[in-house]
Order: sequence, then structure tokens, then C-alpha cells
Amino acid sequence: MRASLASSIAVTCAAVLALPVSSAAPAAAEVLVQPPAASALPPAPDLPGSTQSLPLGPLGPSSRAGGSREQGLPRRDVKPFSLVGVVWDDPRAPLHGTVQVRTRATGTDTWSEWQDVETHNDEHGADPDSAEGTSRALRGSTAPLWVGDSDGVEIRVRAEAGGTGGAPPLPAGLRLELVDPGEGPETQTDTEPVLETEPGTDTGTEVEQVAEAAPPQTRTAPAPAAPAGATAAVAPADATSAAVAPEAPLPPAPTPAPAATVPAAPLAAPSASGALTAPPLSGLLAGLGAINAQLTPYAAPWLPALSKEATEAIASYLPPFLPRTPASGAEAQEPAKTPVQAAAPYIGPRPAIVTRKGWGADESIREKTFVYTNTIKAAFVHHSATGNNYTCAQAPSVLRSIYRYHVLSSGWRDFGYNFAIDKCGNIYEGRAGGVDKPVLGAHTLGFNTSTMGIAVLGTFSTTAPPAASVTAVARLTAWKLGLHGINPKGSVTLTSGGGNLYAKGTKVKFNAIAGHRDGFATDCPGSLLYGKLGTARTSAASYQGR
Repeated sequence: MRASLASSIAVTCAAVLALPVSSAAPAAAEVLVQPPAASALPPAPDLPGSTQSLPLGPLGPSSRAGGSREQGLPRRDVKPFSLVGVVWDDPRAPLHGTVQVRTRATGTDTWSEWQDVETHNDEHGADPDSAEGTSRALRGSTAPLWVGDSDGVEIRVRAEAGGTGGAPPLPAGLRLELVDPGEGPETQTDTEPVLETEPGTDTGTEVEQVAEAAPPQTRTAPAPAAPAGATAAVAPADATSAAVAPEAPLPPAPTPAPAATVPAAPLAAPSASGALTAPPLSGLLAGLGAINAQLTPYAAPWLPALSKEATEAIASYLPPFLPRTPASGAEAQEPAKTPVQAAAPYIGPRPAIVTRKGWGADESIREKTFVYTNTIKAAFVHHSATGNNYTCAQAPSVLRSIYRYHVLSSGWRDFGYNFAIDKCGNIYEGRAGGVDKPVLGAHTLGFNTSTMGIAVLGTFSTTAPPAASVTAVARLTAWKLGLHGINPKGSVTLTSGGGNLYAKGTKVKFNAIAGHRDGFATDCPGSLLYGKLGTARTSAASYQGR
């Protein structure tokens, strides 16, 4: 398999070197197009995991203005689940109020205290004028909350107290989503897992309430459709987003092996005429031969860490060679980086990354096309607001649950963030399309173009983030921003696609590593994680060799 992969890479790169390289900038967001013969995904296995969708009912007297000010469900037995969230019909309708749940641990009579669910979640999503942001499949939604293995639930949703004009009504069509992530993927015996040991956890507060509701529904994946306004064949999942294996828990493992190294190769450079000159084929083949000795198998559950020298050598052979079709919307406003800029020498070593296969993403539920932006100018850091009551061994289950919630419950095309990081500092591939590619995410409303979104799993408003998570943010951004010539300690200018802080079309200056609250009026990524971003910037620049 490794020899076959290396041969394929060598043939592809050799073909690239025979092609003229244009410095013309395509549109800033685009859909990957490939020949029909290369477009079919392998059959997806029948993966476990499910979503129960329960309609909420009134818990108190109705008002003439907008029905009941409190909706919910009394304590009830349900099928096993591990993550909860609330959705409603209109994605543009805010939920002005509070959402609280309590759950019963599976196989016990032990109920949790009341836990708050973050209601302000609309700022995590696609830009307003993008195909994903205008999809008819979208629903309003709270942030998801990880509660662990449970088989009983109680929920109450209360409208906020009104002023002289009365309380705003709760959104129509409120439903409780209960997500079971299913079992994790089997770990390959010939690969080295990345999971490490973890720090501690936390909890919430208590009260009581009762109500009655209609029977639950089960969420199933709709037939995926291409994004509106874009014409593209279905693109195959690559080594980082391929069909998933049968599932079983991922165990904790020893520290990863030393980073792989390859001989350094000359970076691509412009000739006197301004045309891009690719590295010599002899250097390419020599580098590929050395890289091949360190590669994991195709569609492996994790990508190994590389040394800085290996990372820079590989980066010099990554010109944008696939034909792409521009998409419509605000994504078409940002200028592209040239391959020379993308091959800047200040690139941090690639960290080890658990792929979508590694955490068990069901590739059959997402949209099959990949949407890209031309470059990555900045990284927006988020907290997932899913709570801190998880172990690192459970992180893949948390990701599968968030993924199902984003796609099947909220109506998004895929997992919203480009990457996720757990409390042990393990890094996970998020939205499909390639970890080294500028995949257009749905994470920072108004500023998804030319950026990447990183979600640190947890809630960090009053809890400090683990040092390992902050270090992982620095290592990931040193590598990914470095591929696009960005200094993590520098600043960049982005154009707003619309939001509650900056009107559409406004040019805004950001730190290259920014917090979600810098682009939108929100608590995210939590005050205590936000306060660590300065440390992440300094460390990331150091990893780049600046």
C-alpha cells in the first residue's frame, strides 16, 4: 500500500511539474471538481450511532402573546444517549431564555443536577450569504452538551423575563435532540495511537419540573445535495476523510514516536519572468522516497508528527493543481495567496493529527462535495461549550456526537470546525476536505472565508483550559498558518460577511490567532481560554522558527 501511495504521489507531482503554473487568483471560495471516474466514494459501512428527536410540550400556562413561556419534558426513560441539544424550526429566530437538562446515568437510578445548555449558538455557523448559510435544511439550535452515557432525561426551556412589552416568545418547533455516538473505530495494530492521559472534569446545579410530550422521532441522514449555486461532481474522500472502519473504543496510548524527517528540498520560486519554477524532479522523487518510509497507510486513523524539515520539504511539493469551480457568495471577495507565498519557509512542524477515520466519522451523512477558500489568513479559536465532563478516551465519541448534531439535527453540510483539540492536547481533523487544504468551515459567522476554526473541547468561561490544549493550539496554528505564509504573532485584515459586530463588507483587522469573540459578540471561546491566546501566538511563532 505504501509503495502504491508513493507511486501515485510521484506520478501526480510529476504531472504537475509538466503543467504551466498560473499566478492568477481564482475566486476565494470554490468547490473541488474531479472527473466522474474519480468521484465515487467507497461504500460506507452501516455505522452505529443514532439521534432521538423529542418534541417539547408546555410546562406552564400559555400567554396570549406567544403561548407557553416554559416548555420541556418531565423525567422519562429513553434509549441510550450521550449528548443533548435543542433545535427549532427557524434558524433566524433567536432563543431568548434558558435551557436546562438533567440526565440519568445508564443502568442506575442516579440523576444529575440541572445543567445549563448554551443557547447562543447562531454565531457558530456558515456565513449568511453562502450556500450553506442559506440552506433550507438549517434549523435554529443551541450548543450541544456532552452528558455521558445516559438513559433518562428531563428538560425545561424558559423564556426570559420580559420588560414592559412582555417576554419574547420561545421559537416554534422546539425539539430535544439526544445523540448516541455509537462505538468508536477499531485501532489499527500497525499504527501508533495519539491519545494521552487527561486532567480532571466538572459539574452543574439543581431544581425540578414536570411536563408531558409527544412520541420521539429518530433522525436519519437525508440524501446529501450539492451546495446551492455550485456545480461540482462528488469529490472522493482523501487520506484524511475516507470510508470509516468497524467501530471499537480507542484506548489511551504511549507518547507518539519521534517526528519523521526527510531530506530538505528547494522551495518553488518565481523565475525572472515571474512564472513559478517548480523544484527539480530528481529532488521531488528523492524526497518522496524518504517520505514514503514514514507514511501511514492510506485512510489511516492518524497522521504522524513530522519534523520541521520534513514539513517544509513536503510543503514545497503542494501547489494547487486540481481544477476548481468558483462558488457564489461573499467567499469570492478575498484575494488568493500564490504558491510561492504558500511555500514560505516559516512553517511549524506538522503535529500528529487524528483523522476523521480515527474518530469514526460516518462519511455517509455529510455533503459529498468539498468547499474551499483560497487561503488561510487567520485562525479563530473556540470552545465547544459541550462541558468539561469527558475523558480523553471519550473525545472521539464527543466528536461523533457533535458531528451528528451539526449535520442531522442542525442541518449543516458537515462538522462545523476545521479542527478540534481535546483536554490532553490531541488534535483531530474536523470538516472534511484535507487537513493541509484551506477547507471552508462554518465556525465564525461572517468570517469563515480565508480562516480556519479550531474548537477546544470543553467550556472555559470559568474553568481554565489545560496547558496541553493551549500548546496544541500553538502547534496546529504554527503548521497550518505557516503553510500560507502567516506569522502567528502578526495581524491580518478580513472582510466581514455580516454579523452582530461588523456589517457585511466591513474590513476588520484581527490577530492571526484570534478568539471567536473578536469577530462576533459572544462569550466564546470563554474568558479563560481567550486569555491564553497571547501565549499561543508567541509559542506558535517560536515553532515556526521566528
